[in-house]
Amino acid sequence: MDWEALYQQKDTGWDRGAVSPALKHWFEDGNITPNQRILIPGCGRGYEVVALAKRGFDVTALDLAPSAIAAVRQALHDANVSATLVCSDLFDYQPKHSFDIVYEQTCLCALPVEQREHYEQCLYTWLKPNGTLLFSMMQTGAAGGPPFHCDWLDMHELFAEKRWQWQQEPPFIISRPNGLRFELGFTLRCQKGGL
Repeated sequence: MDWEALYQQKDTGWDRGAVSPALKHWFEDGNITPNQRILIPGCGRGYEVVALAKRGFDVTALDLAPSAIAAVRQALHDANVSATLVCSDLFDYQPKHSFDIVYEQTCLCALPVEQREHYEQCLYTWLKPNGTLLFSMMQTGAAGGPPFHCDWLDMHELFAEKRWQWQQEPPFIISRPNGLRFELGFTLRCQKGGL
């Protein structure tokens, strides 16, 4: 998928146009607390990047598309806040320091199914021991994509319990502005030491 071309053509139907309601939920739940390093892979136009930077978090925004990174840069400038911006392929990104939180806001559902295991390895590597993965699991109810449907059983197999501790509470529903799609919000803990 040529994401930069889609930005250039203004064909960005995935763009919510505002901060996801999931972020408010995770703030209220206490999953995001001050002084944490947060990575947002596939950040898009970066609404969450700006919202977190305004609260003083150390945010790193990662996206493949230069137009997305340029939009985040402008939004940060307009808000008079800062974040680290990285224009890179997900699979090439190797940070010097690990993160307390990765905010996985439907980046996984944009990837072809055959890349999911590689992406899970990246998420695992990017997080500190006992780090938090805030996971928005896309539900399309349809074949094909992107976005690709993230089946509950497939996700439990991908994020296996030997490496990830799943929350005990049921997920919460994250509505989408248009259509029948929605996301399920989960919190996972990275259990370093498992193979």
